[in-house]
Amino acid sequence: MLGRSEIFRAAAIVALIACFIAALVTINRRPSAPAADETSPTTIAPASDDLSAELRRCSALGPQDAEDPHCVAVWEENRRRFFGRPARPLPSSPPGGAAPATPSSGDAR
Repeated sequence: MLGRSEIFRAAAIVALIACFIAALVTINRRPSAPAADETSPTTIAPASDDLSAELRRCSALGPQDAEDPHCVAVWEENRRRFFGRPARPLPSSPPGGAAPATPSSGDAR
């Protein structure tokens, strides 16, 4: 006959196997239908590409982006989106395309 400790050991093993199977079922379960919130990120994807392009342009300016009002607004919008706030339209690009607001040469620091 089985001793009391062997019965408890077998019960513990069965319980662990049941927990493992339940975890696998939960992980592999698929949602029945996509939620309405999942469609909204695809609608703002082009705006995030614009934001990414502006962030790259501003970070290419280096320390001068702290002085560029357009870049300050772009970084603020990036922070807003990071913290889950709704996206706003990006401020218009500075005149002259990718030209920095302050000259990059001639700084005597």
